[in-house]
Amino acid sequence: MLDRAIINNKIITPTAGRSSSPMFTASRAVFAVFIFALFSVFLIANAHAKTSRIKDIVDIEGVRDNQLVGYGLVVGLNGTGDSLGNSPFTEQSLIAMLERLGVNVRGQNLNTGNVAAVMVTSTLPPFVNQGSRVDVSISALGDAASLQGGTLLVTPLLAADGEVYAVAQGEVSIAGFSVTGEAATVTQNIPTSGRIAEGAIVEREIDFKLEELQQVRLALKNPDFTTSRRIAQAINGFTSAQLAKAENSASVVLRRPSGYDGTIVDLITDIEQLPVQPDQPARVVISERSGVIVMGADVRISDVAVAQGSLTVKITETPQVSQANPFAEGGETIVVPRTDLNVNTGDDVKLAMLESGVTLQDLVTGLNRLGMKPRDIITIIQAIKTAGALQAEIEVM
Repeated sequence: MLDRAIINNKIITPTAGRSSSPMFTASRAVFAVFIFALFSVFLIANAHAKTSRIKDIVDIEGVRDNQLVGYGLVVGLNGTGDSLGNSPFTEQSLIAMLERLGVNVRGQNLNTGNVAAVMVTSTLPPFVNQGSRVDVSISALGDAASLQGGTLLVTPLLAADGEVYAVAQGEVSIAGFSVTGEAATVTQNIPTSGRIAEGAIVEREIDFKLEELQQVRLALKNPDFTTSRRIAQAINGFTSAQLAKAENSASVVLRRPSGYDGTIVDLITDIEQLPVQPDQPARVVISERSGVIVMGADVRISDVAVAQGSLTVKITETPQVSQANPFAEGGETIVVPRTDLNVNTGDDVKLAMLESGVTLQDLVTGLNRLGMKPRDIITIIQAIKTAGALQAEIEVM
């Protein structure tokens, strides 16, 4: 059958034995390129829908936060501070602070309710520069009722090595309040904890020269051997060199090549956008306290039959009083017990058959059809695991 093309609303049929029109050949080529591009876009979109960037599933070894902690005083409270008689550390801190300022009150009877001892915590981000500001959290240490309207005095913040890395000071902002009357108390949120936005100034930097390293380790946030290997393969495929090696399920070693123009920071920037499909073992996480159940997508079960029923015994006591007739001789009033016993053996018990290879959706649908509540489902999942039919690990929170 001869090829035909529509050009300028005319059907052109090439003569047998002759080549097709150049314009027709170009049209076919453009159409083929369009179809190929559309198919490629579909494949890329479908691939990225199930993948994550390397920067989202790994941490760089050495690039980490550091915890800071300090002890300080909050002043300016409207009578909602610590009771100095019940909080001796607050009184000692207040006396020591006043002595540093040249005020001697040692031996005096202090009775102020406008001061509260607090613990100050903060997180020092990686590579933060000296003079930068970080947020701090304030928490009451004594019996203060509220930190509303208070001001934190200069508080050094120490790291685990005992060195001061930041100094905090500023007005405390809280998200709650407490109002107390003679017969009632209204409290919203937690008025004894607050926050100071950018309330600490960094005084010391952490000496870590990432750009001078020749190799770093990529630590997986969710360790898995398959994911670790896929990360190494994605990096090696992108760079066309063996720069990455899966060390174990939790880390991948990334090496800077000798002929690479940039630093290890440039190399990390080049590979952190690469898409990788993470893989995780089949796991069921349950919390018996709250009744929460979380099941992974790869959870499978073998052939098993599930039934759910209950035995309910209801006992109702309705005692009656038996009284003698009026003017009766020798009569007395007694209490006659009356017990109503009702036993429900669960005659409407349902039995469901779950076939081998059932997916997560099938399992949830089947259990919901049985009318089971989350706590019943938790018990059934544990029973299925005990029977050896659940192909997943159970983690109880």
